[in-house]
Amino acid sequence: MRIGIVCPYSFDVPGGVQNHVVDLAEALIGLGHEVSVLAPADDDAPLPPYVVSAGRAVPLPYNGSVARIAFGPVSTARVRRWINRGEFDVLHVHEPLTLSLSMLAVLCARGPVVATFHTAMTRSRVLAAAQGVLRIVLERITARIAVSALARKVQVEHMDGGAVEIPNGVTVARFAGARPLPAWPGECGPGQGGTVGFLGRFTEPRKGFPILRDAFVALAPHRPGLRLLVAGPGDRDDLYARFPAELRERVTFLGLIPEVEKPRMLRSVHLYVAPNTGGESFGMILTEALAAGTTVVASDLDAFRRVLDGGRAGRLFPTGDAVALRAALTELLDDPARRAELTACGDQVVAHFDWPVVARRVLEVYAAAIEATDGRVIDQEWAGLPERM
Repeated sequence: MRIGIVCPYSFDVPGGVQNHVVDLAEALIGLGHEVSVLAPADDDAPLPPYVVSAGRAVPLPYNGSVARIAFGPVSTARVRRWINRGEFDVLHVHEPLTLSLSMLAVLCARGPVVATFHTAMTRSRVLAAAQGVLRIVLERITARIAVSALARKVQVEHMDGGAVEIPNGVTVARFAGARPLPAWPGECGPGQGGTVGFLGRFTEPRKGFPILRDAFVALAPHRPGLRLLVAGPGDRDDLYARFPAELRERVTFLGLIPEVEKPRMLRSVHLYVAPNTGGESFGMILTEALAAGTTVVASDLDAFRRVLDGGRAGRLFPTGDAVALRAALTELLDDPARRAELTACGDQVVAHFDWPVVARRVLEVYAAAIEATDGRVIDQEWAGLPERM
């Protein structure tokens, strides 16, 4: 099968959707399919051989964060050219309601279109201002996928349609076989030691880093040797300024790490903490931590609760409650048997998210979309788009 995949966000900055697209593409290639990915990226950016750059992206505030997208006449021409050259059996776009390449690809498509919705956002000024275009986009989508129950709920309640729920995948073998970083995670015994990890933008409010910081600062004086390992974008001095001077030597900042180093980082901690306060439709980092065999402590968000099987595969704490997080850290750092129990349950849960398993479910949706269109080709004039833009 010839498959075209469109990523709306720039490959210059890592993100959950970009990682999803790359892993899906590689899983499909591994299953014997031809795949081409179109995404925004600087012309000199290093890209996998199956990725085609659609040009430089610009920042746009979106869903509590900043997305780097590409849109406009030049992007439209590149999208159309890529589609015409690709002669794809199916086009798979991600986040088509974002003003970026995916929306343009839907409008330029001439065959079956599958769309994956990642976010659970129900309101947006941008979306509200573009309702007419969105209606056209939605009508041209043959089949919809939602990565979570919350994202699917948005489709049912706000987008006048349903969606097949297929979760984000994780390449389990890549994480399970990783080696910890040198000298990590270190010792962990009753009342002392232990390493706690966080991965993400520590300045982004919805990631909840201040909650973890407060719990760590309160716990560290009573637990000699406790360490915090932080990875993600941000300024080193800014991070250390958030901690008392006497605790800064127990905080290690790796900065922005490449994707290939993420498994090693997750294997280097006793507990991975996801203190997010909201805006999560799935929880990709949780499945990655589970795949690495790391015990997870997470906010009791609905998306996280679903990934962790209601708390069977990880320890949940009340969202935003640093005192409860401190208690959870103490409990698990002092109880290796409980950590092992959660890890064993995590192994069972994450097997359902392994990319070969997930990719086969996506292929079933492709087949249904192709069958639904019966090989028909949509005329460009019917789509309301001139041949040249």
